[in-house]
Amino acid sequence: MQIRAAEEGDAGAIAEIYNDAVLNTTAIWNENTVDIANRIQWMAARQAAGFPVLVAVEEQAVIGYASYGDWRPWDGYRHTVEHSVYVHKNGRGKGVGGILMVALIERAREQGKHMMIAGIESENSASIALHKKLGFSDGGRLNQVGCKFGRWLDLTFLQLQLDARPQP
Repeated sequence: MQIRAAEEGDAGAIAEIYNDAVLNTTAIWNENTVDIANRIQWMAARQAAGFPVLVAVEEQAVIGYASYGDWRPWDGYRHTVEHSVYVHKNGRGKGVGGILMVALIERAREQGKHMMIAGIESENSASIALHKKLGFSDGGRLNQVGCKFGRWLDLTFLQLQLDARPQP
């Protein structure tokens, strides 16, 4: 498996992975699928802002992707990022998410970020366990702040301190 920066040609595979999560999981709290043009715009916006978009490639196929962006839009949060990691349905449970996460954490440290936030649907025990294995700690839980598939969803926050700076 290779981890590399996403390219425009990866947009179709990224859209497929994203759309599967929209249609079949509570990993993404969106009910609208996207097209390739949308993912090209999304990648371009992330990359223009200096944020990575990484893909995991196996046998020439994109099997997962990961990125991060601003956690909140105000200046005081500029050292904190929120990430997302999604794996193709056929690649889940094979370590792809963890490999992408390690690469993403490394990029955040290289960029001088201080804190990485994960917002995870509270029943997604596999994702929560992966994050805790990578050193994330509990950051709180918000009950019934989202909905999908006709039910309320709770959001669990996890956080990873990326450096030991006492001050920004």
